[in-house]
Amino acid sequence: MSGQFNAITAQGRTDPNQNTGTSIQNCTIRAADDLASSNSTTQTYLGRPWKVYSTTVYMRTFMDSLINPAGWMAWNGSVGLSTLYYAEYNNTGPGSNTTNRVTWSGYHVIQNATDAANFTVANFLLGDDWLPQTGVPYTGGLM
Repeated sequence: MSGQFNAITAQGRTDPNQNTGTSIQNCTIRAADDLASSNSTTQTYLGRPWKVYSTTVYMRTFMDSLINPAGWMAWNGSVGLSTLYYAEYNNTGPGSNTTNRVTWSGYHVIQNATDAANFTVANFLLGDDWLPQTGVPYTGGLM
């Protein structure tokens, strides 16, 4: 439909003390065939805030050219743009360039591995405490 767009994530938190969020690490973001053939009429964004304390981080992920250069889309005017935490760390690919990303105060380009490690499975999800017993393979730290 005209005016529609894709938002890969729409994370939401209503309280800054909630320990929820989305962390996407070591993934590949590419267009499906039908989107790739749409001649870029449908814009794709890394995410948009669903609630005022939305938290989403992309780390070491390949982003193909389908990602809009702004990277992120506002959802409801300026709601949440100063209280959200959106970040990117060490991504690759033609859609990963942060030069023309949004300028919201809640958007960040993480500069070092120490800060990025806060959003790994081991730290962000405390995965080392509960994932081993599930048998689900995972990597706890930065890959």
